[in-house]
Amino acid sequence: MKVEVAGNTVPPGESARIHLPAGRLPTGADVTVPVEVIHGIRPGPRLWLSAAIHGDELNGVEIIRQVLADTPPRRLSGVIVAAPIVNVYGFIAQSRYLPDRRDLNRSFPGSARGSMASRLAHLFMEEVVRGSDVGIDLHTGSDDRTNLAQVRGDLSDPGTRELALAFGAPVSLHANTRDGSLRAAATRDGSKVLVFEGGEARRFNREIIEIGTRGVLRVMESLGMRRSSRPTESPTLEATGSRWVRAGRSGLIRLNVEPGDRVEKRDQLGVIKDAFGDRIHRVRAGTSGIVIGLTRQPQVNRGDALVHIAQIQP
Repeated sequence: MKVEVAGNTVPPGESARIHLPAGRLPTGADVTVPVEVIHGIRPGPRLWLSAAIHGDELNGVEIIRQVLADTPPRRLSGVIVAAPIVNVYGFIAQSRYLPDRRDLNRSFPGSARGSMASRLAHLFMEEVVRGSDVGIDLHTGSDDRTNLAQVRGDLSDPGTRELALAFGAPVSLHANTRDGSLRAAATRDGSKVLVFEGGEARRFNREIIEIGTRGVLRVMESLGMRRSSRPTESPTLEATGSRWVRAGRSGLIRLNVEPGDRVEKRDQLGVIKDAFGDRIHRVRAGTSGIVIGLTRQPQVNRGDALVHIAQIQP
């Protein structure tokens, strides 16, 4: 059986690097989305990997590089279609968004005749997602936030939950899909989808990259795409939902928690003060759970998201 992507055929036992035509710059230079296809020597599932849907989220780019380096065709059953830099426009500009300020992850499934974001989303759906069994979309925190390593998905679906447990991130969070997201569009198309979150934008975080790489490889092992070579690690914590703690006052925030910390409802997470240290406002947890994300920006306005707490199952 052969695999075809953008008119390029990849036979079993081979790999190919393909550039999907994504548009043209005002200068006339072509813009392409780089994709690597690895077709294993044995039959198996088709898995897509994506990163940099938001152009400044870089950990996933390195995770995909390490996964591909550890997966030659002779060791693979099935097919991997990997796109380490989906939002090439944002990646070049070191921006979360496309040049038209649209969020690519709110533009799926897209349209061949729509906006720049819609066209890029449509291209990715047609050439990468369509026909796949499983997808893993790799992200980091945004807007000066950092995230604990975690996977998100519809954990009420047994198949998706099984993949999340195989990934083995510190936290597996049940999350509903958002309209326009890649996860929502790919799920409707028939893929089981996990979203991995970890670290912060515009940075490589070694620990997050290691967790993400091991997690993707374990999912491949659970799918029978490669032989198991890693010992079983401690189980992931399952979370039924999550809540953001928001700023009750504008000022400068001094947090005393980090991602991974356990907190109880009403625990003090930090204080907000003015520039002179006056007008203290204590920030307290609205629920018990584990900190899975927080802001790194000291300046906050009333209503800003400060600390993200996952509600862990007993």
